[in-house]
Amino acid sequence: MTIALQVETETYPIAGTFTISRGSRTEISVVTVRLTRDGVTGWAECVPYPRYSESVEGVADTIRQFASHLPGDLTCRSLLDLMPAGAARNAVDCALWDLEAKTTGIPAWQTFGLGAMKPVTTAYTLSLGTPEEMEKAAADASSRALLKIKLGGDGDDERLDAVRRGAPDSDLIVDANEAWRDHLLDRLLSAAHRAGVKLVEQPLPAGDDEALRHCSHAVPICADESAHTTDRIDSLVGKYDAINIKLDKTGGLTEAQNLAKAARDRGFQIMVGCMVGTSLGMAPATLIAQEADFVDLDGPLLLARDREPGLKYEGSLVYPPEARLWG
Repeated sequence: MTIALQVETETYPIAGTFTISRGSRTEISVVTVRLTRDGVTGWAECVPYPRYSESVEGVADTIRQFASHLPGDLTCRSLLDLMPAGAARNAVDCALWDLEAKTTGIPAWQTFGLGAMKPVTTAYTLSLGTPEEMEKAAADASSRALLKIKLGGDGDDERLDAVRRGAPDSDLIVDANEAWRDHLLDRLLSAAHRAGVKLVEQPLPAGDDEALRHCSHAVPICADESAHTTDRIDSLVGKYDAINIKLDKTGGLTEAQNLAKAARDRGFQIMVGCMVGTSLGMAPATLIAQEADFVDLDGPLLLARDREPGLKYEGSLVYPPEARLWG
């Protein structure tokens, strides 16, 4: 039995500009994989991320090299030993899940072990900017139940106060993208608490976050850049209260499921997140989202155009994917 693999790269425009502590973007590039076996095709998408030394062409080349010796009996479990975690494996793994669902007629959520799928509330991300810019953006999005605020270090206390003025009734989570430093922790965590923030993502750089083990905080702290795969989960105990599971970090839905179980077993809250991508990239993550404490799958909402068909968004609700999209 043989599997044919196709790879392509695509670019989608962002609606406006997306800014975090590491820079700004006006478009995103994704790598799309199609796996065909016995006339049935499954597909998936990944978003290479420079923070993890990935590029679009580099990830596409990695997948093409893997395709040159693709085993005919490839499964999601065997893939864990054949490719390292990261965006390339994510695309192949999620395409395998889709291929299996289309071949057997059994939905991916059922194979995953869920009893049913339901819509979940996703965060909506506000880019990093001046306090005035962020207050206006918050006011414009104040009808949404959950806002995710990108922060950047010094001055974040003013940004938090501004966002809270703009969206007095929304729940807030914040993401510093490793931009805070030890001397800012107490002040900015206090500001987050004052603003009623529910979760603070990755305040300190991964690998330089030991201070979190000793800081007092009323707001839970979530590992993002510090959390990738199951084999590193124990190093996070005592420093973080939650982990952000992103399929492009775990290298697919299969390892994401393993990581979610390991995290729950250790008492972590679970957030499911995403890179900025299309509905195809979000669709597999909606399975993890079913039992997550926080959901951040707003990638398509940040784009000027999405794939067709895409996920259904109704305000802040994101619905399970239809079979013609994925799974």
